[in-house]
Amino acid sequence: ARSTVSPFIVQEIADALEGTDKIVLVKNPVNPDLALWLGGIERLYSANIKNLGVIHRGFSTYEKTRYRNNPEWQIAIELQNRFPDLPLICDPSHITGKRDMIFEVSQTALDLNFNGLMIETHVDPENAWSDAAQQVTPDTLIQMMEDLKIRKETDTEVEYRNSLNTLRTQIDVIDHQLIDILGKRMKIADAIGALKKDKNVAVLQSKRWNEILGKMILEGEENKLSEEFILRVFKAIHQESINHQEKIMNG
Repeated sequence: ARSTVSPFIVQEIADALEGTDKIVLVKNPVNPDLALWLGGIERLYSANIKNLGVIHRGFSTYEKTRYRNNPEWQIAIELQNRFPDLPLICDPSHITGKRDMIFEVSQTALDLNFNGLMIETHVDPENAWSDAAQQVTPDTLIQMMEDLKIRKETDTEVEYRNSLNTLRTQIDVIDHQLIDILGKRMKIADAIGALKKDKNVAVLQSKRWNEILGKMILEGEENKLSEEFILRVFKAIHQESINHQEKIMNG
């Protein structure tokens, strides 16, 4: 993961392994940068290394989350779209950092059509020399493998359900991100409310609001979103922002 961050290190590795038929697995970079990940893969391809795979082990963040490394599933999904034939392996141990979350993340990965899992196991996890909290016993791993649902395509009906489950899982991931982003937006609205209260400024700023609407409608059109939809969404967001600011102003 740390090597993938540096194009220079990746190039050195590519030069050293040029033409090899050995399996080479490329972890995602530590920071959530799809371009770096893609660049690493392309450098290895250019060195005539064809037996490639990628490992998704999550991304570091300065924010406190329930993960050790944020999965940022949309980045792995985009990579999968760019390289559909490249084996994609999930490392739920490093993503979660907690053994009790490994099954959940593993199932999500399988539902997103990952090709495999890389799970840390230890006969005595509590006494492991490193990453003890994210390791499971061999027995737990066996049970996990039995409980995980692998959706195989055997006929038209199953193929449809698999595709639908994959799409719905992607939507679930994005929906969680939307909620997180909206929460962050409202925290900023709270800060604006406090500033306005301190300076005795009215909550509603019509000129600013109209500017936002105009820009969002244009951006919505570029993303094939109707003006009606954009207006409904941003009016709701704006009203919630006003509610937050009013609470601060009158609190």
